[in-house]
Formats: sequence, C-alpha cells, structure tokens
Amino acid sequence: MILRNLEKIIQKDLKRQKVLIILGARQTGKTTLLKKMFAPQSQILWLNGDEYDVQRMFDRPTSTQLRNIIANNHTVIIDEAQRIENIGIGLKLIYDNYPEIQLIVTGSSALELKNKFNEPLTGRKIEYSFFSLSFEELVHHHGLIEEKRNLEHRLIYGSYPAVIVEPYSAANTLKWLTDSYLYKDILMLDNIKKPEKLILLLQALAFQVGSEVSYSEIGNLIGLNNKSVEHYIQLLEKSFIVFRLHSLCRNARNELKMAKKIYFYDNGIRNAVINQFQPIASRQDVGALFENYLISERKKWLHLNQIYTNTYFWRTKEQQEIDYIEETNGLFSAFEFKWNPNKKVLFSKTFLRAYPESKTQIIHRENYDEFLTQDGIVDWSNL
Repeated sequence: MILRNLEKIIQKDLKRQKVLIILGARQTGKTTLLKKMFAPQSQILWLNGDEYDVQRMFDRPTSTQLRNIIANNHTVIIDEAQRIENIGIGLKLIYDNYPEIQLIVTGSSALELKNKFNEPLTGRKIEYSFFSLSFEELVHHHGLIEEKRNLEHRLIYGSYPAVIVEPYSAANTLKWLTDSYLYKDILMLDNIKKPEKLILLLQALAFQVGSEVSYSEIGNLIGLNNKSVEHYIQLLEKSFIVFRLHSLCRNARNELKMAKKIYFYDNGIRNAVINQFQPIASRQDVGALFENYLISERKKWLHLNQIYTNTYFWRTKEQQEIDYIEETNGLFSAFEFKWNPNKKVLFSKTFLRAYPESKTQIIHRENYDEFLTQDGIVDWSNL
C-alpha cells in the first residue's frame, strides 16, 4: 500500500480534540487511508453517508439520539458526509456533549460540506485537502528512478490511485471517473440547470490549460454569461477538479492586474474530459501538459508539507511572461517550465528590474524532480 503523507499530519492532529474533516474528490483514497489508520482498532463506528438509513440518523438529531448511535465507540468516522443533510448540526452536538469522542469526516464535495459545516463547527474543526497521489508519495513508493521513468504516463493519465494500481487500463478508469463523478455527482450540486454547459466549460478549460482564461470568451464560446461561467468555475474548483492561478501585479506599470489561468488538479482528468490519450511523441500540447503537471504537483507538495506561500504567474501587456512564481516572506522565486531541456530561456528584464531580489530557475524534464520534492529548488530556510 502506498503511504500517504497526510497520515502523519492526521496522527499528530488527533491529539488536538477537533473534528477532522478530509475533503477531496472521489476515488483519491480517503476511505483507504482511514481504514489503514483505524481498521485494526476496536470501538470505532464507521458510517457511510451514501446510505439512506445513515442519512436518517442525522435528520433533526438530538444529543440523546446521537449518544445511542455512538454507543461505546470512542471514534466515529463518517464517510461521504456531504450526502447527510444536517451533518454540521449533528457533529456539533456530538462534539459539544461528548468531547471524549473523536470525530473524523470525509467528503467529496468541498462546496456542500463547507456550506453545512462552517457555521455549526466554527472553532471546532480542522480541514485537510486530499488529492490524487503526489510525486513525493510515488517516489517514496517506487523510488526516484522508477517514478521519473513514468513521467510521460503521468502527463497523460495522471495519478489517481486506480490509475497507478492498474496502469494498462488507465484510459478506461479515467473515463469511468469522469462519467460517474464529474458529470453526475457535481451536477447534483447547487441545482445546476444546464449540465451540458458545464461539460462544455470543462472541455474549454482543458484546451486552455497554460493560457490566460477570459470568462467572456469562454461564455461566448459555450453560450453562458460571465456570471454563470464564474459560478461554474467556482463549483469545479471547490469540488477539486480545477484551481485558479492569479497574476502577480505589484511593481511594473504594464503588469496584467486581473488575469488568471486555470489548471486541473490531475492531468488524467484533464485528458479524459477531451478524450485525448495519445502518446507524448504525437501530441501538440506537451508543453501545457508539463506545465499543468508541475503546478498541480507543486500545489500538492506545498499543502502536504504545510508550507504557506502565495503563488502566481506573471504577464505584461506586451506578452512578457513567467510561468510560475512563489512568494514567501515578501521574496519571490520565479520558474519557467520547458519540456525540452535544451531550450534557451531568458527571464524578462522587466520582471527582474521590478523584483530585483528574485530567484529564478528553469525547470525541464531532466531536473523537475528537484522542484517537486522537499529538497527542492527553493531554500525555505533562507527566505
């Protein structure tokens, strides 16, 4: 079994007497992680929020009713809690009345869970984001040499656990994931009235990975107004399908102020929504795939190592651009991503004049592992 980095964080936080909430897309391994951590122990109550009788347990709950459900268990784990209507109130009652009970909750929809949790559990919870397998986790499992050999496979098929376990059926697995999760579960959220538009939006975003995104252009392309496009993107972001990267605008006069790019959390999902699984050698989008992979993997690494930094891209009106920037304690580390290690790259003089203390680095397919591991390019101790 592949060791997940979040396990160490959760083990440490069990001592803090909080409700632990693990949020992430379906099939990323949330349940597998908890079963590994808690299955051998006794006095643990497992509840599945997909089951109707479990949903009924939390319908207008009282502390007495919940005590009867908990019985003699010292830990209560509720899986897929987003399906339970009054889950926030129920958890608050347990937390306030039975503080000796450790509550652990998983959910596949950050949107629904946060709406149901935020008010009842204010000051009572710790939230974690859970992703598909990270480069660091896979290196620990396979070794660095083997994982680097799999780079092209990761760019095409991503790193969902089922894809890693059965790589030869990766395309079928990803199509099943997108059909059963993206196009069904998400459509149930927020009373989406035009599901075909959400599908078209996902496809448009997939083709624009690495490019600046214009809500108005996408809206004109798929037949939605700007407000609807933004709402749907927020929904996709809160459901761990895509995330936004905003432009840096501090010093240079001609910097773009409100620009944004949108990336997929997993390359395999990106390719599945447009049904493109052809080999790297025959693709025209390898640069975009490499950029999406690096930025999404770096996002995982920062989160799992609990490093808090601001992230951006940079572009001017004259189309000068830097792919990715991290800001820590007011200092910048700027990165350019190139699939070809022999590609000559010069960092913009405009950027270097505006941010003279910045570190710069070119990341390519021969040194990308340094960028995606704890011993990476940025020396955090000196920032």
